[in-house]
Amino acid sequence: MSVFLHQNRFGEIMSVVQRAECRPAVSESYMKLKKLQIEESTKPLRFSQKLEKAITTNYKPVSNHSHNLEYEKRKKEEGKRARADKQKVLEMLFSAFEKHQYYNIRDLVDITKQPVVLREIGVYNSRGPHKSTWELKPEYRHYEEGQEEKME
Repeated sequence: MSVFLHQNRFGEIMSVVQRAECRPAVSESYMKLKKLQIEESTKPLRFSQKLEKAITTNYKPVSNHSHNLEYEKRKKEEGKRARADKQKVLEMLFSAFEKHQYYNIRDLVDITKQPVVLREIGVYNSRGPHKSTWELKPEYRHYEEGQEEKME
């Protein structure tokens, strides 16, 4: 086979000048190989088979899982949350903010075990490195001079 190369501004284009065909030597081994290939291609990829006995390891639906039962039991033990005195909740918040400057709302709810109202004493950070956290308003901060520099 002869190939003529022609190059233009888009790149190389190849054109065939002569064409030749190649055929394998027909022999016994080649015919066996082709027969095996045809048999393999005609086999179905998926097939069904009859089982001798029923499978007993299948999973049955459960109406209530064990971790859900544990959670409900713990909730019953804790009982309903009684609304604590506002001053007591504020004291818990201030003591928490003495340990850390920034808190997530979920953490504060876990600490106080109360629905927290922070608009009075806190500022919500919607941007910056402390995004989605609360910190105390400047008038409520009582950090020492050295401690404030460490926190920033």
